Amino acid sequence: MNLQTISGISILGMFFTLAVSIGIPVALLLYLYIRKRAKLTSFFIGAGVFFVMAMVLEQTLHVAVLSAAKEELTANIWAFAAYGGLAAALFEETGRYIAMRYLMKKNLDTENALMYGAGHGGFEAILIVGMMCINNIVMSIMINTGGMESTLMALDEEVREVTIQQLSALWTTPDYVFYLSGVERLCAIVLQIALSILMYCGVRYGRKVYVALAFGIHFLVDFITVLSADYMELVLVEGIVIVLTVLTAALTYRIWKGEVAK
Repeated sequence: MNLQTISGISILGMFFTLAVSIGIPVALLLYLYIRKRAKLTSFFIGAGVFFVMAMVLEQTLHVAVLSAAKEELTANIWAFAAYGGLAAALFEETGRYIAMRYLMKKNLDTENALMYGAGHGGFEAILIVGMMCINNIVMSIMINTGGMESTLMALDEEVREVTIQQLSALWTTPDYVFYLSGVERLCAIVLQIALSILMYCGVRYGRKVYVALAFGIHFLVDFITVLSADYMELVLVEGIVIVLTVLTAALTYRIWKGEVAK
């Protein structure tokens, strides 16, 4: 297999997703800090909670469960989707609850709940997608300018073939997929902010039903997303994600307005 040129449209899509994944979290941080006077600590609490709960504890569980279950769990898409949704909801929403109930107790208001959501969803976007976009852009430019060819020549044949095989996703992936990644990440950020406001309402106003609703929505969104990805084209899956995000944001706004108006 030989290296192939990556289209400009694909590279533009990578930059679009990079702008969403890093630009939006930074813009939210600055806006909420400067205009809304939210605490910077709320952003970093959100980022820290995501890292500890999702990237450390949840991933540790996945290693243990998937090692024990082997292919029995992954072979059943319904069970796998349910497990993934439950794990994500359990760890992330528990972390969100602990953060707002204890870590943000002195500054628990709407502005800081938004800042927490920006930190939680923003750090997730930067860590999971933003870093990948930077890598993809660098690799694509190196391939298109011939720099990768000279790098590969220094490798032995077997390693070179494996490396090219790994890089092939950059030119075999349809152009639109690089844009959909940005759309998906935008939805994820909005969803994390909405769930943060929902959890804030539950903690601030003592409404346990909102806390349970945050857990339920998180599970449902992850469950439906994983399940639909096994049956539908990527564009349709992202369409479902957009609908779920809009519905969650609308419901959260209605709940928040109702509590504030009391």
